[in-house]
Amino acid sequence: MLLKKIITGGLLACAIVTTAQEHNLVVDGSRTNGAVQPTMWGIFFEDINLGADGGIYAELVKNRSFEFIKPLMGWDLNGKKLKEGSFLVVNEAAVRPNNPRFLQVTMNDCDTGDLGLVNEGFRGMGIRKDLNFDFSVQYRRATAPVTLSLELLNSQDKPIGHGSLVLPATGDAWQKATVQFRSTDTAQRGRLQIWVSGNGRVDLDQLSLFPGDTWKGRQGGLRADMVQALADLKPGFIRFPGGCIVEGHELSTRYQWKKTVGPVEDRPLSINRWNNEFAHRAAPDYFQTFGLGFFEYFQLAEDIGAAPLPILSCGMACQFNSAELAPLDELEPYIQDALDLVEFANGDVQTKWGALRASMGHPTPFHLKMIGVGNENWGPQYLERLAVFTARLKARHPEVKLVTSAGPFSSGEMFETLDKALRAQKADIIDEHYYMPPNWFLRNAARYDRYDRQGPKIFAGEYAAHPPTVPQGPLRNNWQAALAEAAFMTGLERNAAVVEMCSYAPLFAHADGWQWSPDLIWVDNLHVYPTPNYYVQQLYSLNKGTKTIPLEENRAPLSGQDSLYASAVVDEKESLLIIKLVNADAVEKKTTLQLKGFHIKVREVERIDMKSDDALAVNPVGAPALIKPQQRREPFRSANWQVALPPHSFTVLRIPYRK
Repeated sequence: MLLKKIITGGLLACAIVTTAQEHNLVVDGSRTNGAVQPTMWGIFFEDINLGADGGIYAELVKNRSFEFIKPLMGWDLNGKKLKEGSFLVVNEAAVRPNNPRFLQVTMNDCDTGDLGLVNEGFRGMGIRKDLNFDFSVQYRRATAPVTLSLELLNSQDKPIGHGSLVLPATGDAWQKATVQFRSTDTAQRGRLQIWVSGNGRVDLDQLSLFPGDTWKGRQGGLRADMVQALADLKPGFIRFPGGCIVEGHELSTRYQWKKTVGPVEDRPLSINRWNNEFAHRAAPDYFQTFGLGFFEYFQLAEDIGAAPLPILSCGMACQFNSAELAPLDELEPYIQDALDLVEFANGDVQTKWGALRASMGHPTPFHLKMIGVGNENWGPQYLERLAVFTARLKARHPEVKLVTSAGPFSSGEMFETLDKALRAQKADIIDEHYYMPPNWFLRNAARYDRYDRQGPKIFAGEYAAHPPTVPQGPLRNNWQAALAEAAFMTGLERNAAVVEMCSYAPLFAHADGWQWSPDLIWVDNLHVYPTPNYYVQQLYSLNKGTKTIPLEENRAPLSGQDSLYASAVVDEKESLLIIKLVNADAVEKKTTLQLKGFHIKVREVERIDMKSDDALAVNPVGAPALIKPQQRREPFRSANWQVALPPHSFTVLRIPYRK
């Protein structure tokens, strides 16, 4: 079994070591390596893998306003009286430039079953039994009363919920009508059938369906179980909206925050840059409706106690795609977007953008303290644009820290050129990314041990261990990868004086609609499936502490010697010593812990273990988690305290002490 694990991608070449070596570790509470920032462990959100539309944004209707490139994508027309001209997609671009299309329906003594349309949802609709659903529609020019009969259908087209809505005759002004009805059964991949009854014509738009159990009960809100998974991480920050979404395939498809605020029906749709990025995982129906926009991002951050970190375009499209540039003398709109964003987040309600925030229901500020300028941009073009942004933003808002890009790679000429230049510019925070094999994370656990403590702070903004021989999909979130990340994170924590922020990426992936793997949390239409990687992140975040202290063997940090990794923090508010230990080997390791500088009067301490005999094991999508934290009490001895570390394990020890 051991040989099989090594051949299939064991964690380290040293996994073949089988001799038992006892390690004497010293935890010194009389010294500190630096403070741990409240923002240390956070989350990265990008609308990839159906993360927003079809994911955390709880809208169930796909293409609700007929604005996809193919206007009826997601819709099927049906009924006994269906004929040419019964449904027409009309474009009023001159009148409604943001959402110009609507559906014109012509009826001739139609009753239920005569004329209808069905929406397939995002890989189906998740329908829970005995749950209320909120349907809404915008309509106008009804020449006579019109009845909409609503049916929730399961995968066998059996109705499992009914609702009815009467639209009275109206003039040329758009009206909104709503109705709530209840489901009678559960469906993983349901659909919505709408029958249109009456005579004459009616214009329909924004046909929408939300479950009644959204986060905090907000109408048109977020999927509660997905938000809860984020809240359970207790993140210090949330970075949004990406990621490559920020840059766009070209500048015209970059993320523009001003188009994502205000009334939802006035927010223009945009193609998602992951729509056709990967031929092997094409998603031609992947668009952004921006029902989850910048206001909702800020609100989400506030809800889960995370600092907001928005990332804005610096006038450079994705350099792996078009590499389109805005000329330096045409950067003003991009810079003004950044300045206006600060006003939207923090400004007085008497200001233009502060007033908009207040009109959306949040008169108090969002307390924005950080902005990212560009995402994974590189080269002299980025440095030129960054210099202009920095000068303007710092002149107006010196209190706002700027997060700057170190490019998409963790080493090499591109990285070194950017790192040198950003340090010369005295950047606030440098954003480093690394998507690498598990062995890279093990070899680089000491990456930040020698970073300049007086230089810019580091944001480990996107990282994930990518097992090189594992097929794309959920199997890539195996224990081998999660354990390698846990080992690497001991180095991030040990160097909290330099590394102030960290986030795994990407965050969400829909089991039937993903483009990229691995991902922190897999979901389907009804459930959330945390990965082993998720639980590793959670253990660090829930055991963050307030300052780091040395944990050493032979006066050196434990960072890979005999496949062991370790770090220690104290939580001064809780009077708690927290030790993290990783055994990346396939055999048990024995350690003796000596605690210096602590007054401890307990006989047992809390111990949390994550482990698996199979390094390639995963938490399967569609089933309960197999690999997750296991908590127990550990006997404690103040002198020569022996702690055995199981093979392939991550252990957290929580030890209360007296001040």
